[in-house]
Amino acid sequence: MSRIQKLAMRFNRIPIRKQLYRIYTVVVVVPILLIGSFLLMYTHHMMENYYTDLLEADNYRVRNILFDITREVYGISRDISFDDGVRTILSGEFGSRQEYMRAVDRNEVLSRYASTYAEVSKIEIYTDNPSLSDYKQFVRIDENIEETQWYRRAMEQAGVFWQAVPWEDGYRDRNWELCLVKRVQLINSPYHAALVIHIDSNYLQVWVDNTEYGSVMSVDRGAVFYSSDRKRNGKGQPLTIAFDESYFQYAGRIRIDGHQCFVNVSTLHAYQSGSKIYICTLDRHGYDHIRNVLYICGAIIAVALIIPGILIHIFTNYFTGRVRLLRQEMHKVSNQDYELIPAFRGSDELSEAFGDLQVMVGNIKEQEARAYEAQIKEQALLIRQQEMEFKMLASQINPHFLYNTLETIRMKALTAGDREAATAIKLLGKSMRYVLENMGTSYTTLEAELKHVDEYMEIQKLRFGSRIGYQKNIAEGVELSHCAILPLLLQPVVENAVVHGLDETEENGMIVISVYTKKPDDTELLLIDVDDNGCGMSEEALNKLRTDIEIRDMSRSKSIGLYNINQRMKLHYGEGYRLHMYSERGMGTRVRLMIPKKAMENQKR
Repeated sequence: MSRIQKLAMRFNRIPIRKQLYRIYTVVVVVPILLIGSFLLMYTHHMMENYYTDLLEADNYRVRNILFDITREVYGISRDISFDDGVRTILSGEFGSRQEYMRAVDRNEVLSRYASTYAEVSKIEIYTDNPSLSDYKQFVRIDENIEETQWYRRAMEQAGVFWQAVPWEDGYRDRNWELCLVKRVQLINSPYHAALVIHIDSNYLQVWVDNTEYGSVMSVDRGAVFYSSDRKRNGKGQPLTIAFDESYFQYAGRIRIDGHQCFVNVSTLHAYQSGSKIYICTLDRHGYDHIRNVLYICGAIIAVALIIPGILIHIFTNYFTGRVRLLRQEMHKVSNQDYELIPAFRGSDELSEAFGDLQVMVGNIKEQEARAYEAQIKEQALLIRQQEMEFKMLASQINPHFLYNTLETIRMKALTAGDREAATAIKLLGKSMRYVLENMGTSYTTLEAELKHVDEYMEIQKLRFGSRIGYQKNIAEGVELSHCAILPLLLQPVVENAVVHGLDETEENGMIVISVYTKKPDDTELLLIDVDDNGCGMSEEALNKLRTDIEIRDMSRSKSIGLYNINQRMKLHYGEGYRLHMYSERGMGTRVRLMIPKKAMENQKR
C-alpha cells in the first residue's frame, strides 16, 4: 500500500466536518496566514524606515538651524570682544557712576546687536573692574558669579564655549537658555571680563518646533536647555549618550514616559568651539500610526479568513446536519440524557434508526423512574433526620437561656457589689440580643445600629478606660429612625478601628462616627464615616487592605469582617456602593460607607 493510500485511509477515518475544516485550513488559512504575515512584516519594516528617514531629515533640519545660529552668534561675540569701545569701558577708571553711565550710553554696539538679532535674547558682560557697576549689559562680578562653573571655565580658557545656563523669570520659574561664553581679552589691564550671549528660547521654538516631532537639546554633559516639552528642561536627555565619542549618533526606538517613540540623536560641533550640542528629535506618534496600519492590515487578513470560514461552516452544517443530529442524540443517550428531540426529518434509514432509539429510551426511562422513586423516599428520611439534629443543636444555644444566664450572673455581681462587672454583663446581653434578633433580617434602622455601636463602645470603655473616646456627629436633617440599612454593618467597622487603628495609641484615642447626606449627581447618598486618630497606614499597607476587602483569600485570617461588609453592600445596594478606605501614616484612618437613599426608602416600604 502506497503512502498516498495510507494518508487517504487516515483521512477517511476523520469525521466529515473535520475533513472539510482541514481542507479549508490547508487550502485557505495557511496560505493567507503565510502571505499576510509576510506582508505585515514587510509593511512594518517599510513604514518604520519611512518614519525613521523623516525623523532623520527633521533632525538634520534642526541641526542646520542650530549651526547657523551658533555661527552667527559667534560672529557677534567676536565683534563685541574686539570692539575698542567695549574694551575701553572694561579697562577704564571712572571717577563717578555718571561718567561710567555716559560712556556706556555712547557705546551702541551691545544695544544694536541685542535689538538687531532676533535669536539673541540678552547680552551680558561680566567684569571685576571696581569702578564699574550693574548698568545695561555690564554686570559687576560678585562672589556668587565667581563660584559658577561657567565663569571659572571662561577664566581658564581663551576660546569660546557654549553652556546651558539657568535663570528665573518674573514669576520665579526656573528656565534654561543656551549661552555663548567667551573671555574678553583686556590688554595691559589688571581686570577680567567675560561675555555671555543668551539664545532666545522662543526664537528656537518658532524655528525648531514641528507639529509632528519634538526636540530635546543639550550641550556637552549639561542639562537640557531646550525641549518641546518644557517639563524636560533642566533634566538629562531621554536616552544615554556616549559623551566621550567625537560624534554620537543614534536612530531607533525608546520608551519615554511609558510611550514608545522613534528617536534620532545627532551631534553638532558648535562653530569655532569645542562644545558639542546633542540634538534629540522625537516622534511620539509614528509608532501609533504604524500600529494602526498594522491593525487595519490584520483586520483585512482576518476578514479574508472569516468570510470563507463562514461559507465553509454553512456548507458543512447543511451537508452534515442530519448525520450530526442523529449522532448527537445517540451521544446524549450514551451520557444518560434521555430528552430527545420530538421529531427527526425524513423517512429514510436514519429516521428508522432514530425511531428505534426512541423505543430504547422509553424503556430506560420506565426503569429509572422506579429507581428514582426509591431514592426520593430515602432522601426525604435523611433530610428529616438532619432537621431534627439541627433543632437539637439550636435548642442548646437558645437565646432566652443565654439572656437568663447572663441576667443571673449580673444579679450575682450586683449582690457581690461589683457594679462594673454587672454593667459589662448587661451591655454584653444587649449586644447579643441585637445580633441574634437581626440574624436573617434584611434591614434595621440606623438608630438601632448606632445604639448597638454605643453599647459596644461602652464595653470597650470599661476595658480601656480613658484610653479610648467616642463621639457621634449626626448632620442636621438626618432622621436616624427613618434610615433603613443592612443590620450589623457598623459595629465590625468600629471594632476594626479600635483593634487595629488604636492598637498603638496609649492615650486620648478617639473614634468619631459622622452621618450626613450628599448628592453628587441625581442619586442622593447617605454617608457614614468611621474615623480614628490612630497611627494610620502607609500607602502600601492601605493598597493591600483595599485589595483584601475586594478579593477573598481563604488562607488569611485578617480583614474578614471588612471583606464581608463590603461584599454585603455590593450585593444588596449595587456594585458602586462599597467601603472606601482613606489613611495616612500618623494621620489616622477613615472608613466610609455609601448607601443610596432610594435603597433605604425601598427597604422601608
